[in-house]
Amino acid sequence: MSKVYDWFEERLEIQAIADDITSKYVPPHVNIFYCLGGITLTCFLVQVATGFAMTFYYRPTVTEAFASVQYIMTEANFGWLIRSVHRWSASMMVLMMILHVFRVYLTGGFKKPRELTWVTGVVLGVLTASFGVTGYSLPWDQIGYWAVKIVTGVPEAIPVIGSSVVELLRGSASVGQSTLTRFYSLHTFVLPLLTAVFMLMHFSMIRKQGISGPL
Repeated sequence: MSKVYDWFEERLEIQAIADDITSKYVPPHVNIFYCLGGITLTCFLVQVATGFAMTFYYRPTVTEAFASVQYIMTEANFGWLIRSVHRWSASMMVLMMILHVFRVYLTGGFKKPRELTWVTGVVLGVLTASFGVTGYSLPWDQIGYWAVKIVTGVPEAIPVIGSSVVELLRGSASVGQSTLTRFYSLHTFVLPLLTAVFMLMHFSMIRKQGISGPL
């Protein structure tokens, strides 16, 4: 086993990477409230794992979506547990993100030279809200359907381009299969990819600049 480790160590300098991660200076004023961002990341990883598991059973069609969710909850092995964890971790992610934003704002973590860290955090907040909107519609029950109809209808109030924006969101003039397909694609591919990219940027800047000092 040591020979295998030595082979990788010689090529990748694993120990140097480990030392860089574990030897980072942590200011003495840091407390449990500085862990809220990490908890948000943990919730996101739980979302990815449980969401991926449900894709094996979920069917993104207006005729089968609701029935497939029922199958997950009543017949698939541990499906009820996986979906429940997905739902509750989603709520936890939103809550932790909000608390994290308040903590950063109240401690001045958005000030120079961390403006870009704050900007990427705001983008992550928008992406998190988008997860909620798109995921809410996927069971395609009465609540999900009417929620989508209301949310996608809001841009219609925008002068000139309002109707075009609504049609872009829905995929057609009315809410239907095209809408569900778009929301499913956004929820399972586009948003997770964008979130992963901005999280990488966010944490990279934190690693580079360190944790902000006390007020």
